[in-house]
Amino acid sequence: MIDLVERHTVLAVVVGSRAYGLHGPDSDLDRRGVFVAPTRAFWLLDKPPTHLDGPAEEQFSWEMERICVLALQGNPTVLEVLWSPLIEAITVDGEELLAMRRAFLSRRVAETYGNYARDQLDRVTARRERTGETNHKQAMHMIRLLLAGAHVLRTGEVLVDVRHLREELLAVRRGDLAWESVTAWAADLQATLADAAAATALPEQPDRTAVDRLLTTVRERNLR
Repeated sequence: MIDLVERHTVLAVVVGSRAYGLHGPDSDLDRRGVFVAPTRAFWLLDKPPTHLDGPAEEQFSWEMERICVLALQGNPTVLEVLWSPLIEAITVDGEELLAMRRAFLSRRVAETYGNYARDQLDRVTARRERTGETNHKQAMHMIRLLLAGAHVLRTGEVLVDVRHLREELLAVRRGDLAWESVTAWAADLQATLADAAAATALPEQPDRTAVDRLLTTVRERNLR
């Protein structure tokens, strides 16, 4: 199955700290990608996989249809793949995917980004109450998600590179910022997210028709 990644990848990007501009010399190289299974493979009883790990370490790929479904749901992790500034490989199918990536955006990103961030905050808080320890890295990503959520609602673009806030975010990750200051920052950002959601120009629902057109074009192209 891994040959689907090796032979049929249409988009390969770097995500994580290196894409965020928050990496250090020992940071992992997190790779994500999109592959397109040959159309005829869907005619068999055993369907192609929706996702695959590898072949490299820290590499994960989705089949085209699966990443479209997740992106339509406003999944922050998947949207970051489509907006990563670090593209390692791309084909015609990948270019068409990126060309229509705004079709995935809708007002539901306010909920998905907000929920992801609140989940991170709840986890950090629960651990603090249980053990007295703080997962500062998780807290940093909670702040980053809130920043990114407000940004996409205001601009229609997914914020990946946050190096303009590198020192502030790394201070959270190092634990240099008092926990009370972190939670206060998070509360301010949650209010900003709510304001951005109220004023956003994003549509109520994503453009499923455009996504269907893309998938149809990709399947027809890969039938040959």
